[in-house]
Amino acid sequence: MATQRRMRFVHGNLAWLLATALALALLDALSYELFFVCALIGLLVVTELTAPVSVSPAWRRRLRWLIAAGLLGFAAVVAKRIVEILPPEVLPW
Repeated sequence: MATQRRMRFVHGNLAWLLATALALALLDALSYELFFVCALIGLLVVTELTAPVSVSPAWRRRLRWLIAAGLLGFAAVVAKRIVEILPPEVLPW
């Protein structure tokens, strides 16, 4: 039973990634940053939709590290975009 739930998570996440890549390619908006943000959103959605009710298996607890790394990457993408938007005289360097 645990393997079926794990595979359901993997299949859901893979379907999200493929659909995201296809949609971004069709919209001619495919970039690494946008794909990363959409993939992180998909990971969070699939994680919540496939969450067990009573017991959290070990592989689900280890998923928190991946989510934390993704949120740090998201913060870096947002910081980079903010620096690009700001006028040069605002930045001290």
